[in-house]
Amino acid sequence: MSSPHFNKGPCYGFSAEVKNKIAQKYDHQKEEELRTWIEDVTGCPIGDDFQKGLKNGVILCQLINKLQPGSVKKVSQSSQNWHQLENVSNFIKAITSYGLKPHDIFEANDLFESGNMTQVQTTLLALASMAKTKGQQSSVDIGVKYADKQARAFDEEKMKAGNCVIGLQMGTNKGASQAGMNAYGTRRHLFDPKSNIQPPMDNSTISLQMGTNKGASQAGMTCPGTRRAVYDPKTGTDKCDNSTMSLQMGYTQGANQSGQNFGLGRQIYDAKYCPQGEREEGAEAGACTQDYQDEGYQGYQDDGTEY
Repeated sequence: MSSPHFNKGPCYGFSAEVKNKIAQKYDHQKEEELRTWIEDVTGCPIGDDFQKGLKNGVILCQLINKLQPGSVKKVSQSSQNWHQLENVSNFIKAITSYGLKPHDIFEANDLFESGNMTQVQTTLLALASMAKTKGQQSSVDIGVKYADKQARAFDEEKMKAGNCVIGLQMGTNKGASQAGMNAYGTRRHLFDPKSNIQPPMDNSTISLQMGTNKGASQAGMTCPGTRRAVYDPKTGTDKCDNSTMSLQMGYTQGANQSGQNFGLGRQIYDAKYCPQGEREEGAEAGACTQDYQDEGYQGYQDDGTEY
């Protein structure tokens, strides 16, 4: 009689979504190949339902005992859940000793509760591949043969020599050479390889691919700080010397400082707000009497007064 502990209800939400994605990865064609292989090795029929046929763990224990005799000492034929789980657990321990990787092995509940039959299928395929690698003969061609391990044993001298070798993942300097290079600061000349001249006899000449200074000249340049005059090229005047500067450099025409006083107070006059003063005799109508006149700085004058 089955225990209600293993009867699970339906999944909802995220759990149901995960379970559906796992179920979609299940390969029914691989299931038929595994069924044929297990029946061929053990001689025991699984039945129509693959999960129910392997659930009690009896056929699985017989399978591993055929591949590696004596792997499971006792196989329980009881119908109780605890004994069936014990058979599945013993099978998992046996295939671990047989050489399967931990990430390829399913858990007991994946098979017993049909929680993840995709992982069960993966484990049985890995077991078939391991059996083929170890030379187990079967009429069913299933699984892949793993590559044989090719161990290498190097002596200490060989290992030390390998520390001086740089792998090609780090790059290569094959073909690199500094032959023919001159010392830093050596003068190098330019030549044009397109012209019909003999190539240079030494390695101190640079081709035009490195650049050229042909046509470069400092003739007519003035010394730094030389005074330069401004001229307008549109007026048709000629430059008298090389110190003349065009209007692109600036323009000072019309600038004048005449009439400016430095350090003196300046009065602001606005005719709109200027009060009308007393009219002087002979003055025109509307003219204001000048109250103040800025005569500028007159300098020091001696009035002869003694102090």
